[in-house]
Amino acid sequence: MAQEEIIFPNNIRNIRLANGMKMTELARQTGLSLSAVSKIEKGVRRLNQKQLLNICNILGCKLSDIFIKESDDVAGQWQSEIKRRLNDNEDSGLKVFGSGLRKIRQIKGKTIAQAAKDAGMTLSVYHKIEVGQREIYKNEIEPLAQSFAMKAEEMFEKIANLYKSGELNKQINKVKERVKSVLEPGSPLSGIDMQGSLYGAKLYDSARKKLVPVFGTPSGKVIAFKKSDKTMIVAPENLEGRKGIYAVMPNVKRLGGFIPEKSYVFADALTPAKPGDMAVAIDADFDSLDNEVVVNAHVVAVKQDNKGKVYGQMSSPEEKVTIPTMHKVVMIVMD
Repeated sequence: MAQEEIIFPNNIRNIRLANGMKMTELARQTGLSLSAVSKIEKGVRRLNQKQLLNICNILGCKLSDIFIKESDDVAGQWQSEIKRRLNDNEDSGLKVFGSGLRKIRQIKGKTIAQAAKDAGMTLSVYHKIEVGQREIYKNEIEPLAQSFAMKAEEMFEKIANLYKSGELNKQINKVKERVKSVLEPGSPLSGIDMQGSLYGAKLYDSARKKLVPVFGTPSGKVIAFKKSDKTMIVAPENLEGRKGIYAVMPNVKRLGGFIPEKSYVFADALTPAKPGDMAVAIDADFDSLDNEVVVNAHVVAVKQDNKGKVYGQMSSPEEKVTIPTMHKVVMIVMD
């Protein structure tokens, strides 16, 4: 019997266990069934962006921690499993049947979505049949044949003739090469080199665009500023994907109370602040900051004196600061 295809190898189980969390607790907090969480951890169920970001938040990990790297133990286990499944299906006939089905579909000029609909199957199930990852049940044979205006015997005979003629070899080899590319580090298509899998790479990229790092949190009268992406939050929609955007949690008492508690201030590191702007002022050169170094920062009103010198103004109490780096505040959002 065909095994479920691993489509999203990940480190979720390892991170969960390291946190001492049971699978039932992760299921409860995510609002997913225990079965769904189990399949996600095994890599045989996809996640959407919202679920992925929610799991990162629950487990207290970075987005990049979820995706396997070539050096991870999970990567070796995944490679072994893919090889085993490839070998299991080699002589089972599933690859031949699936490739034959795909060839018939192409001859009939149908898309995979059309073929799945006409056969009364979900797109996922039909796709797994075509790539040889799922067996065919007796009650599915006739609807599958009828979707191509054939009888069951006619469909099987057509596939057998295609196989004998050698027309399926190219498709079968293509599937083998695709799997092989995932198993070989350094391949342009290697799932491991692309943050875990081809699907995983796309998910990582799209989810990462929705996040911005939180570089600063209140510490006494200042903001403790650390240029690290260990802590991330979802960006407001109009800031998604913009380079240079980061967030700080302001010390609202130093701002005269005009910014509410539990707010995030979003700044643009690529846009210097001008008089009249609000800015995140940093006690260091931003570009040369090391990710592990903590410096002081403030949220200030940018002003200019009668000599043309630009400075930052804080309130409660009022204080004039001249600081090397001031990035324009582009948005303030309540948590």
